[in-house]
Amino acid sequence: MTKHVVSGTVGQAEITIETGGMAAQASGAVVIKLGGTEVLVTAVSQPKLREGVGFFPLTVDVEERMYAAGRIPGSFFRREGRATERAILTCRLIDRPLRPSFIKGFRCDTHVIATIMGVDDANAYDILALNGASAALSASNIPFLGPVGAVRMALKDGEWIAFPTYDDLDESVFELVVAGSRNADGEVDIVMVEAGSTTEGIRLIEAGQQASDEATVARGLDESKFYIGQMVDMQAELASKVEIDEVEWPVVTDYSDEVYSKIEAVATKQLASVMGIVGKKDRAVAEKAARVATFAAAGFDADDADPAEVAEAKNAFRAVSKKMIRNRVIEEGIRMDGRGLRDVRAVKAEVGVIGQAHGSGLFQRGETQVLNVTTLGMLKMAAMLDTLDRESSKRYMHHYNFPPYSTGETGFMRGPKRREIGHGALAEKALLPVIPSEEDFPYAYRLVSEVLASNGSSSMASVCGSSLSLMDAGVPIAAPVAGIAMGLINEGDKFVTITDILGAEDALGDMDFKVAGTADVITALQLDTKISGLPSSVLGEALEQAKEARLEILGVMAQAIDAPRPELNKNAPRIVTVLIPKDKIGEVIGPKGKHIRELEEETGAMLEIDEDGVNGIVRIAATSGDSLDAAVARVNLIANPPEAEIGEVYEGQVVSVMPFGAFINILPGRDGLLHISKIDKDRRVERVEDYLNLGDKVQVKVEDIDRSGKLSLVPAEKLEGPPEGEGGSSRPSGGDRDRGGERNRGGGDRNRSGGNRDRNRGGDRNRDRDGGNRDSSRGGNDRSEKSEDTNKPGRRTASFEDQFE
Repeated sequence: MTKHVVSGTVGQAEITIETGGMAAQASGAVVIKLGGTEVLVTAVSQPKLREGVGFFPLTVDVEERMYAAGRIPGSFFRREGRATERAILTCRLIDRPLRPSFIKGFRCDTHVIATIMGVDDANAYDILALNGASAALSASNIPFLGPVGAVRMALKDGEWIAFPTYDDLDESVFELVVAGSRNADGEVDIVMVEAGSTTEGIRLIEAGQQASDEATVARGLDESKFYIGQMVDMQAELASKVEIDEVEWPVVTDYSDEVYSKIEAVATKQLASVMGIVGKKDRAVAEKAARVATFAAAGFDADDADPAEVAEAKNAFRAVSKKMIRNRVIEEGIRMDGRGLRDVRAVKAEVGVIGQAHGSGLFQRGETQVLNVTTLGMLKMAAMLDTLDRESSKRYMHHYNFPPYSTGETGFMRGPKRREIGHGALAEKALLPVIPSEEDFPYAYRLVSEVLASNGSSSMASVCGSSLSLMDAGVPIAAPVAGIAMGLINEGDKFVTITDILGAEDALGDMDFKVAGTADVITALQLDTKISGLPSSVLGEALEQAKEARLEILGVMAQAIDAPRPELNKNAPRIVTVLIPKDKIGEVIGPKGKHIRELEEETGAMLEIDEDGVNGIVRIAATSGDSLDAAVARVNLIANPPEAEIGEVYEGQVVSVMPFGAFINILPGRDGLLHISKIDKDRRVERVEDYLNLGDKVQVKVEDIDRSGKLSLVPAEKLEGPPEGEGGSSRPSGGDRDRGGERNRGGGDRNRSGGNRDRNRGGDRNRDRDGGNRDSSRGGNDRSEKSEDTNKPGRRTASFEDQFE
């Protein structure tokens, strides 16, 4: 197989596309490179039809390989598993512009796989994968009407740049992903847009500067066409070098002209009364009755006719209905539910609907209803990402659920599907720019949108519900955000944009255009078209029309709640950040986490510890103010402990018991010794354990602090010891304690220097190491009487106990 390579400069990017070197058995295969980012994309289609398939079975998969970043997967099995959210979103990004770009009636199984083989720290792989998919299809015998080119644009310093690096994106205020193809006149038509604002963009607006307003975004869409054209031309050049085998592909016709004419002659009258029905269920019932009546009048018996004929008649009836609705919009400006082109359905907003939630909002627009719930947590609850992204975690998570009952249907609940992941990501993109920074509000967020009922644009309803629940929780977002879905109907030279589309209008229209933002700035945008030749002026007008609707919705939301609550919801955890010296982090944590566990158990608060390179950062969370205050005080006590003072009384805890005494912790990091001789002033203590045990709380007074800072303690109150006659002996009220003489130990004589117990152990035991005699008796308190030279080799040094005595 001959290898072919094309390359070129697009914007600031040097891009190379090659084919013929890998995956020779695929219908089409290319490797596309930008810097160190490299993607293998293959396309395969089977030239046969699956029986009963009424749609184009296109499957797009993105396979992230961790070797691309030189990493071993972090999962238990150490191999890649289920596709990551980033991979799924890239699948959708590829599918959306490619699906309408095949010949009409093509229904053969087609599979596009993008394998990420290399990534660098500068260039994202998603746009390369999209261009590579189009190039692989263009270089194959699959009936693809491309090429389709794609480019990412970033608004940086007021200028749009193509193929921005990660660093460029970090400094930009808005980004656009735009895909398109050349029409018959050679001009570029836009077929897909994915866009979002950045936090920096919101800050510019707050400062009174322009960022991602409608005019700026429209200019970016227009400038993107030049770079899209370059990508299309590169792919076309590559395809022209490849020898492609001709294949006769089967094409499906939904209905014949004869069947359509027969159905149209009857259905037009039957459907006339259906057009003005507003309710989704009522309209569906009426439409079914009209179809039955049409079939009967046209001579189609659904019970006895051939299934293929019945299917053909149903498709023709659906086409007649679609044509009537579109014509009514174009000619009369009246939509299927009776609204005008710019009318928004009735909007309702409510907050605080879930009593135990940190924040909740219920948003309804027409028959679409979404409940959103906000949950706040510590930063350690952020999602950990094991992907090829630069980011290893994210603290803002938006999850979108679309159960079957929301459309009055039954179905399987097997976890989120690609559509749900995509809609959640779109809502997340819309809200993320207004979320306060980690420094200003150190929380992790999980927002869940529950679609309770759906008839058009539940994703934009989830944006509105999210804004409500965040404000209800007391999160200081920069501004409320609302979203609206726009549609388009095109007949000839007429382009009619409609506001707040129904589910049916989405299916019969030519554009699905979703716009979310604040009153001043667009935060997210998504566009899919089913037609070519969409003028830039139409897009610009659609953006302005969407802003009009967005402001109307924001006004209704403001009636429920117009700004974040001044205080956090009573159910939400309060988080306080305490800065401590870095060298104190270990003391806060304690050995094997002992101190931090005790602190959490005793105060009821939760702690997480981090560092910023200069300081240690302790974040403390608690739902109770008293619990939070107690935890903060404990941490400050550890980080900046007060100095112990002689004569002061402290409540301490026994942390160590030794034969010569007990070590007692009186302040964080400050232990003192309560010597055995000072435990009980009335009698001699034989065992420390008779008075003190590990963990005991005891009142002690600082008696002395030596030069090295060691604390000597005495009891501040009498300690309870063993009963008289057990474990100790009465202490003489006066006189010397003669260790070499007589000691009264409960009424008996014990002479350590004579008597019945001789320390010579079987005679005279000479312990003279230098020629002199050493008496085993200590000879009283005068240690100067010892005759042994302390400088002699082998001399036993005084014990730790002796030093304290």
